[in-house]
Amino acid sequence: MTTQNVPQKVSLLERIQPAVGGREILDPATVEVVGRAPEATMEDLDAAVARARAAQPGWAARSDADRAERLNAAAEAIEAHAEELAVLLSREQGKPLNGPNARFEVGACVAWLRATASFPVGPEVIVDDESGRAELHHRPLGVVGAIGPWNWPMMISIWQIAPSLRMGNTVVIKPSEYTPLSVLGLVEVLNTVLDPDVLIAVPGRGDTGDRLTRHPDIAKIMFTGSTPTGKKIIAAASETVKRLTMELGGNDAGIVLDDADPTAIAEDLFWGAFINTGQTCAAMKRLYVPDALYDQVCDALVAIAGQMPMGVGLDEANVLGPVQNRAQWEIVDRLVTAAQDSGARILIGGDPDPEVIAGRGGHFYPTTLVADIEEDNPLVVEEQFGPVLPIIRYTDLEQAITAANALEVGLGSSVWSSDLDRARAVAARLEAGTTWINKHGAVDPRIPFGGAKESGFGLEFGTHGLREVSQSHVIAW
Repeated sequence: MTTQNVPQKVSLLERIQPAVGGREILDPATVEVVGRAPEATMEDLDAAVARARAAQPGWAARSDADRAERLNAAAEAIEAHAEELAVLLSREQGKPLNGPNARFEVGACVAWLRATASFPVGPEVIVDDESGRAELHHRPLGVVGAIGPWNWPMMISIWQIAPSLRMGNTVVIKPSEYTPLSVLGLVEVLNTVLDPDVLIAVPGRGDTGDRLTRHPDIAKIMFTGSTPTGKKIIAAASETVKRLTMELGGNDAGIVLDDADPTAIAEDLFWGAFINTGQTCAAMKRLYVPDALYDQVCDALVAIAGQMPMGVGLDEANVLGPVQNRAQWEIVDRLVTAAQDSGARILIGGDPDPEVIAGRGGHFYPTTLVADIEEDNPLVVEEQFGPVLPIIRYTDLEQAITAANALEVGLGSSVWSSDLDRARAVAARLEAGTTWINKHGAVDPRIPFGGAKESGFGLEFGTHGLREVSQSHVIAW
C-alpha cells in the first residue's frame, strides 16, 4: 500500500504562517522558534478595513437569531480544534496546558461565545403610558477595531469579537506583537463558520494599532492593555470621536479581615494573585493582612506556593510558566530587587537563575512572596504583572481601606472574611470596577466587567457589553 497520493493534514500553525518571510516568534519558556508571523503594511490594514466595511451591511442584515447561531457554530469550531489551539497558545504565550492556563483559556473562548449568543437584545420599552411610548433600540456601529494583549490573547480577543459580531458589526483585530500566532490561529478557526470579511486579523507592531485607532472608517476601538498605551489610544481616537471600551491596567488590592481563616482561604488567595503566573490585569497584586493573622497568612501562602510546579508549558505537570517576554521579566526583577534592598523579607522565591538573568534561559521568575514591606514601596504601588505578591501588614482596617483606594487605578479588588455582611460593608467602600468576596478575578460572561479611575471605562460582558458595541436609537411616538 502506498501513501504517496494521500493528502497530508496541514496544521493550524502552517496555515497561518506566511509562505516566505515573517517575523520569528519565540517560546518564552525555551527561547525556541514557535513559528513566523506575518506583519501587515499600512496598505494591508487599509484594505482590511475596506473589506470589513463592505461586508458589514450584509452581516447586519442577517437576523439576530442567525448571528447568534453563527456564534454557537464558532464555539463548536473552537472545540473541534481545542487541543491544537491550546498547544499553540502554550508555546507562544508560555502558559502551561493545565491549571487555569491554556486549556482553560480555550474553554473560556467557547463559554463566552455561547453566553454572548444567549443574551437578549430586543428593544427596551422606556415609556408606555397615556403620554405615549418610547423604545430604545440598539443598532450596529459599523467596523469595530479590536486591539488585544499578550497575557490572555485568545480569551480577550473573544471578549472583543463575540459581542461586536452579535450586534451586527464587523471586526478588524490587531493582536499583540508578542502573541500574534495565537490570535491568527483563533481567527482562522472562527472564519471556517463566519461570513467572508466579517472578521479580519491584521498583525503588526505599534504603528499598526495607531493607524487602526485613527482610521476614519473604524467606528469603535476596544482595547485591553496598559494605562499609558490606553491614554495614547484615547487621544488618537478623539480625532474622529470614536466610541471606546478601555480595559486598562490594574494593581488590585485584596484585604483580609481579622475574622478570616488563613488556611481555608490560602489556595484561593494564591490563585487570585498567581493565575496566569501573575500576568493578569485583574489579578491580586497587593494583599493587606491584619497583625493578628499576618504570620498565619504568610505561612499558609508559602505552603501553597511551594506545591505549585513551574516550568515549560507543554509539561503536563506544570501549572506556572515563564513571564511572557524579557521586557516584562526585567520589570518584575527590578521591583523585587528594590523591595529586597529596602529591607523587605522574601518568604519564598526571588533569586532568579543566573542563566535567566544573563538572557540565556527562558523568561522564568520564581514564585515570590514578599513580607514586611512598606505601603509606598515600588513593588506595592507599581503593577508588577508577574509571579510576585507583596503582603502588607496593617493594624487598623481604616488604614487598609485607605491604602487600597490610594492608587490611581481601580480595576478589581477583594475582601476576605468569614462574615459576609462585614465583608460586603468593606467591599462597598473600595474604589474598583469589581469587588469580589472570598475570591479574586472570577470573571463571568453574564456579569458586567470594567474599570474605575485610570483602569479604564466601558463595560464588557452580558447585555451591558452588547450595548457598548451598538448605537442607541430611541424611537418615540
